[in-house]
Amino acid sequence: MALVPCQVLRAAILLSYCSILCNYKAIDMPAHQTYGGSWKFLTFIDLVIQAVFFGICVLTDLSSLLTKGNDSQEQERQLKKLISLRDWMMAVLAFPVGVFVVTMFWSIYIYDRELVYPKLLDNFIPAWLNHGMHTTVLPFVLIEMRTTHHQYPSRSCGLAAVCTFAVGYILWVCWIHHVTGVWAYPLLEHLSPGVRVVFFAAVTVIINMFYLVGEVLNNYIWDTQKCIEEGKEKPKLD
Repeated sequence: MALVPCQVLRAAILLSYCSILCNYKAIDMPAHQTYGGSWKFLTFIDLVIQAVFFGICVLTDLSSLLTKGNDSQEQERQLKKLISLRDWMMAVLAFPVGVFVVTMFWSIYIYDRELVYPKLLDNFIPAWLNHGMHTTVLPFVLIEMRTTHHQYPSRSCGLAAVCTFAVGYILWVCWIHHVTGVWAYPLLEHLSPGVRVVFFAAVTVIINMFYLVGEVLNNYIWDTQKCIEEGKEKPKLD
């Protein structure tokens, strides 16, 4: 038996994301007052994705609890729809976008923090909040993957959805630059137009790779779990 029920973990993670979002939005930063506001940053978009995803997880848990022992077919259908939405969000958004934000942020930060998170931001964003936005996302999403089996969509549909998100965000960033003349990330200011196109293409490929990693990891975890459970049942059958 788990030390902490996964339902409690999900509720705690949801509350932590709500706290992070509230604290982040309360910060009076110049970037929040410009065109696009917080929505021009993938970190903020990812926080919203994670909060919505874990909100759906908690709603699914509550619905499952309320429908337990209930023979209503309509409630069962609604619960299955909720589970399908939860699994789709995990596969297409929560895992690939979350892992992408963490790995890309810290990779560029270690190389040269001024390209992605200028030292000036330390005056506005405390260290704990920075880690809440750029670090804890990874262990949280891995905990969810380990505690709950998620049914992934077909690979072609999943990759198409991830590509749509990635291209949509890239177009949004380009539109913001078109309107304001300023790139959302200092890194993009240092790239020539040709290199910028290559960078955007590489980003799209990487986020699709993270989708595949999530699919493989999910299958590995739950295929292994199934084998363990079957192994425990064999002596009883004998």
